[in-house]
Amino acid sequence: MSYASHPVAAAPAFVSIIIPTYNEAAGIGQLLGHLQATAGPDAALEVLVADGGSPDGTAHLARQAGARVVECTRKGRAAQLNAGAAAAAGRILYFLHADTFPPPNFLPLIRAAVAAGVGSGCFRLRFNDSHWFLRANAWFTRFDIDLIRFGDQSLFVERAVFQQAGGFREDLVLMEDQEIIGRLRKAGRFQVLPHTVETSARKYHENGVFRLQAIFTLVAVMHWLGVPQARLVRLYRHLIRQGKV
Repeated sequence: MSYASHPVAAAPAFVSIIIPTYNEAAGIGQLLGHLQATAGPDAALEVLVADGGSPDGTAHLARQAGARVVECTRKGRAAQLNAGAAAAAGRILYFLHADTFPPPNFLPLIRAAVAAGVGSGCFRLRFNDSHWFLRANAWFTRFDIDLIRFGDQSLFVERAVFQQAGGFREDLVLMEDQEIIGRLRKAGRFQVLPHTVETSARKYHENGVFRLQAIFTLVAVMHWLGVPQARLVRLYRHLIRQGKV
C-alpha cells in the first residue's frame, strides 16, 4: 500500500532587522522589547544594532536586550546601514529607525510581500502625536511616490536587490533614505504595504511642527536641485535643534 506524501512547508525567509543608532540609550530597550514581543520565538530572525560609537551606552543596552551589535568605524546613517547589511545573515534586510515601531504582524507581511515578487518596500507612517498636520503628513505616505518616501517608514529589501542597487550612498549624510528608492525600483518591484509603522514626533516637538517641516522641505528641494551635501549638512546643523547629523 502506498501513501501520498505530505508536502513539507517551506522554511520562512530569514530576516535581518538592522537598526542604525547614535545616542539612543533612552529608547533602544523599548524598541528591542517591542520587536521581541511582536516577533515571538522566530528562529529565522536576527536583530542587529549598527552603532556609530554612541558615548551614552546604547551598544551596551542593545546587547543586554539581546541584539547583536555591529560597532561601526564610520558614523553616519548610510555607512551604518551598509555595515549592518554586510554583517547580516538574512535573505531579507529590514532597515528600521531606532524610534520607529513596526506593526505587530510586520514579519509575515514582509515575508508575504517578498514571496509575491516584491523586491523592496515600506509601510505607511503615523506619528505618536495627534496634531492635525502630522496626521495629514502621514496620510500622504500611502501613495507610491518617491518624493514622499521617508526613512521613518522603514524599508525592507531582498539582499540580492539591495546588492544590485549598490546599497546606500555613503557620500550622502542627508537624503540617503530617499535617494536609494529609485535605484531599488530599477532592481525589482517596490511596494508600499497598507499597514502603518509608528514613529516618534519628538523632533517636531523640539523644533516646532511647521518650522521643522519647512526645513525638511527646503533641504529636500535643495538636494534635488543639486546643492552639495556639505552645504546641506551645514544648513541642517544650523537650523535643526537636537539633530544627530
